[in-house]
Amino acid sequence: MKALKIIRNIFLGLLALVTVLFVLIAVAAGPDTALRMAYYNVTDIDDYELFPARKLIASSAPFHFEQSDDPLRVPASMEGDSLDQFLEDQRTAAFLIIKDDIILYERYFDGYSESTPIQVFSVAKSLFSILVGRAVDDGYLTVDQPVTDFVPELTPCGFNRVTIEHLLQMASGSNYRQTGFNELSPFSLHPRFEYSPRLEKEITTTLKVIDEPGAQFIYKSGDTALLSLVLTRALKDKTITEYMQEAIWTPLGMEYDGYYTIDHAGADALEKTWCCLALTARDLAKFGRLMLNDGNWNGTQIISSAWVEKSTQIDSNDPRDFGEFGSIPGFRGYQYQWWLASQNHAYYGNGHLGQFLYVNPAKRLIIVRLGRVGNDPLDWLDVFEYLVENVQ
Repeated sequence: MKALKIIRNIFLGLLALVTVLFVLIAVAAGPDTALRMAYYNVTDIDDYELFPARKLIASSAPFHFEQSDDPLRVPASMEGDSLDQFLEDQRTAAFLIIKDDIILYERYFDGYSESTPIQVFSVAKSLFSILVGRAVDDGYLTVDQPVTDFVPELTPCGFNRVTIEHLLQMASGSNYRQTGFNELSPFSLHPRFEYSPRLEKEITTTLKVIDEPGAQFIYKSGDTALLSLVLTRALKDKTITEYMQEAIWTPLGMEYDGYYTIDHAGADALEKTWCCLALTARDLAKFGRLMLNDGNWNGTQIISSAWVEKSTQIDSNDPRDFGEFGSIPGFRGYQYQWWLASQNHAYYGNGHLGQFLYVNPAKRLIIVRLGRVGNDPLDWLDVFEYLVENVQ
């Protein structure tokens, strides 16, 4: 009986603690956000099936990469395993190697296939940058415009000094943080933006400028979230999903449907462009092909070559301090939502749990890796660089 009483007291204590925690989160972020945090909990590559989403419809004239007639030969040095075994051990869902428009290697694991959409997390930032580039080409906005041209509510918070380019370069100087405790704490902005059903309100009531805009690179999804609101207002009569469909998705001949997660179901919803686009590995590779070809798709200029260059090359006049990132081996920089690698001027999009779109212009090579476990991004870059040098 004494043991049962102790167990009961422990249970009641834990229940009280959870209740207090929920109430505190509800007060800070709102009850709807708190409920979503409690219900959905840890993020996963299938999250697009749980949240409200807008569909991107497969093209009626899909583009297909060629399939190689010869099996890819890669020396087995992935921790002593074959490439297949190594990828399976790393909880990979999809892996593609494409060179000169030919699929050299394509494998799927854990029940996924060439037709399965997978949420690419922060790789979505790089894809969204392409859409912003198209919006610049179409005259909806310019990179030199202040954010407050589109979101005047943020003028008292200092965003009249923040340009669209600052957002693209993660240099807004805002109070949004997502490293360490800030990435996990339910009281910080990062999870609140992730789970809030009122994203526009979160953006316009919680963000403020606390550092000099343009002075320092601090990786933060909040800059991309704000950029989503900017583009939504610039587009006026269409959603980001509709614009992506007409400007990018259909022209690139996407083979399968994709899904943009939104904050709530409704016409006034916002796409979570920093994290939450789900698409197949093959269709993801098409974004890489577009970048590899300087924004040109089979003779049609989808985005300007100048935008591709700005997104993938170092600017000698860039004043940003990269802090600890500057000392990381292989780090070349960060431009317009793309990570720049040192080898062969490669660049890549990188997302939570090890999602990658890697583009190597010197070798005309695209690598897609999607999966459930990420490891250190530098480890995957080592794998990609090994494959670049050893694909036979």
